[in-house]
Amino acid sequence: MADSSTDIFDILHTTRAMRRLKPDPVPDELVRKILEAGIAAANGGNRQTWRFLVLKDRTIKERVQHFYKRAFDEVVGPRYRNSAPPPGVTPERYLRQHAAVEYLTDHFHEAPVWIVACIDEGTSTPTRSSGASIYPAVQNMLLAARALGLGATLTTRHLLYEAEVEVAMGLPPGVHSYAILPIGYPIGRFGPVGRGSLTDFVYEDRWGKTYSAVK
Repeated sequence: MADSSTDIFDILHTTRAMRRLKPDPVPDELVRKILEAGIAAANGGNRQTWRFLVLKDRTIKERVQHFYKRAFDEVVGPRYRNSAPPPGVTPERYLRQHAAVEYLTDHFHEAPVWIVACIDEGTSTPTRSSGASIYPAVQNMLLAARALGLGATLTTRHLLYEAEVEVAMGLPPGVHSYAILPIGYPIGRFGPVGRGSLTDFVYEDRWGKTYSAVK
């Protein structure tokens, strides 16, 4: 399969957001491998409160895309237009990223498979640490998709209309979504992620002191 890889460091450094996806079906066998990678992840107390909704139903996805597009028009689009490129990203690459975000917005419902990453909170109120029990699984699934030659991205934009979207997806009370991963065969190729240098982000012993190993 195209762009598949088994080297963990190659996978880590080339798992960039793939927002342009073909509508071609993805075999359930590959989706299952991605999900199995997800539940191999660390989670709080090994309580395994994660739940995963695999969405293929076009009608449901179109309902969600309505709010996804609305969030783009109201928040995400203006933010891209008014923000400087992040570290490690040229202005030209940032414009391409914005174009890819807009493409995903318009074609979100056409991605053949969504994996909706959720936590069954029960009667508990989500806290700052709640994501520790789902986002490691999300990252595992992104890496697994990359290893299988599939494109994916982590998106949380739907949370701007959380209540409406969770109704559209049919989530029961106490279950909340934390991310949607649209998955499909990529249009284009994987490549290196755009990031800043470690010197921009890593400190040693006290805040602001550059870590000596990265000078």
